[in-house]
Amino acid sequence: MNGVQHHLLLCATPTKALCGDPAVGAASWDRLKQLVRDLGLEDSARPRGVVLRTKADCLRVCCEGPVLLIWPEGITYGGVTPERIERIVREHVVGGVPIEEWIVRRTPFSRPLPPG
Repeated sequence: MNGVQHHLLLCATPTKALCGDPAVGAASWDRLKQLVRDLGLEDSARPRGVVLRTKADCLRVCCEGPVLLIWPEGITYGGVTPERIERIVREHVVGGVPIEEWIVRRTPFSRPLPPG
């Protein structure tokens, strides 16, 4: 295995639907799973590394849901429909270009503090 390129976390079917329609979240999750398979992003021999996906209950971004968090960039997209998933995966995950107008939050990894 060549490592992990991205980890996609989708708040798809929250137990408390505070920020989005659970039906849209479920459809977005189904589309994400299919795209990752169809594009070969789960292939452990992929030179750029695999793309992991996780269905989350809540990502604590209670606006414009469903939301999709992409690591390692720490970019959260809002209003994630199946159609948006298509563009996000193709343009951001595969192409490396985030879609600025759909970003609702940036939470980059921070460096650990030195002991002391």
